[in-house]
Amino acid sequence: MSRIRFIDSARRIVPLAWPVLVGQIAVMMFSTIDTLMMGRVSPEDLAALAVGSAAYVSIFVGLMGVVLAVGPIAGRQFGAQDLAGAGSSFVQAQWLALLLCIPGCLALWFPDPFTALAQLDAAQAAKVRAYTRPEAFALPAALLFTAFRGFSTAVSRPKAVMAMQLTGLAAKVPLNAMLVFGWGPIPAMGVAGCGWATAIALIGQAGVALLLLRRDAFYRPFQIPQLWRTRPHWGELAALVKLGLPMGGSILVEVTGFTFMAFFIARLGATPVAGHQIAVNLVAMMFMIALAYATAAGTLVAQHLGAAEKREARIVGRHAMSLAALTAAAVGGVVAIAREPIIALYTNNPATAAAALPLLVWVWFFHLGDALQTVAAYVLRAYQVATLPMVIYVVALWGLGIGGGYFLAFGRDGVGAVGFWQAATAGLMMAGLLLSLLLKRVFDENR
Repeated sequence: MSRIRFIDSARRIVPLAWPVLVGQIAVMMFSTIDTLMMGRVSPEDLAALAVGSAAYVSIFVGLMGVVLAVGPIAGRQFGAQDLAGAGSSFVQAQWLALLLCIPGCLALWFPDPFTALAQLDAAQAAKVRAYTRPEAFALPAALLFTAFRGFSTAVSRPKAVMAMQLTGLAAKVPLNAMLVFGWGPIPAMGVAGCGWATAIALIGQAGVALLLLRRDAFYRPFQIPQLWRTRPHWGELAALVKLGLPMGGSILVEVTGFTFMAFFIARLGATPVAGHQIAVNLVAMMFMIALAYATAAGTLVAQHLGAAEKREARIVGRHAMSLAALTAAAVGGVVAIAREPIIALYTNNPATAAAALPLLVWVWFFHLGDALQTVAAYVLRAYQVATLPMVIYVVALWGLGIGGGYFLAFGRDGVGAVGFWQAATAGLMMAGLLLSLLLKRVFDENR
């Protein structure tokens, strides 16, 4: 039995991870572009973007997590050389995406619970609605593309996903500029322009992905029919939902652990939440590195398990954890040291910069905990272990992160927005530790 070295695993993980990283950075650039442009419109528009994007992300990622169950399932089928089965799982994931759009679009069209949670006045609430209602048109395209992303990555085709995500970004930039600031007969729309630009770009991105499925010879062996010529298969949908619900729940808890920070920090005023938006955008960009490693590791582990190669699955999973920890420690250190010039790239408003600066003091440990918990969670999903990780997320990110953050921010000697970041860092470190221990137990049980 040959020895699998760390460098061998890294050489397999990195080629799968870098297209995911580039693609996810393109996705994050949607938010970065919005943040940069709103920072030059007004603090009020930037604050509305913070709350509106938090609402959209909270809705989208929870539904996205359910649809992404196609990844571990199709990955195992691909590893077992059941290509037609993997293609069928993808079709059913598309049906699941369409069914999930119904509650998602309604929540985006009527975002009142989110604006109430943020305690916004009528003018700010109207700005938030102007942003979320166009996003209701973006959601179906985004979820259908999520099914394409989960399937293509599971069958080791991440470059196709990356190409589509870069296409979407290429459309987003000029659309944003025209709709936010106005151009010729197009009036300046402010934060609403961000929402419409995203909707148009994502619909176009989904359309190009659909065309690729029909034209790219790589996908032919999977025997993927056109969606409108199929119908939901309730047995396969049930399998997707069984794994996808705890996956979606975990991702929802993870993301809302941070998006809810925006709602509560909004109570402190426009300047604190504007500073928080900058910090969130920056750490979200850093998170894409961990997500790329996690996606690659989950793909390889699922394929090994499908091929009944338990030892190889275990070793790749362990090496992915080490690789993610080393990278996160290095990247987090660089960003923490260079936080002042980095913040200057986001805003020229001294008050907003001053609000963001103390939040990034915590970025080093925040990012390390984030990387560990992300990779551990994705490898666990390859083993189809998703329910207990969701419980860990609830305790660590909602209990310690949000509950502790609220106490630190608004308690008797409240420290404001930085209190949420202190508690969120502690919550992520706790989640990383507990998920790592759970992964070790799963490895031991699957020798």
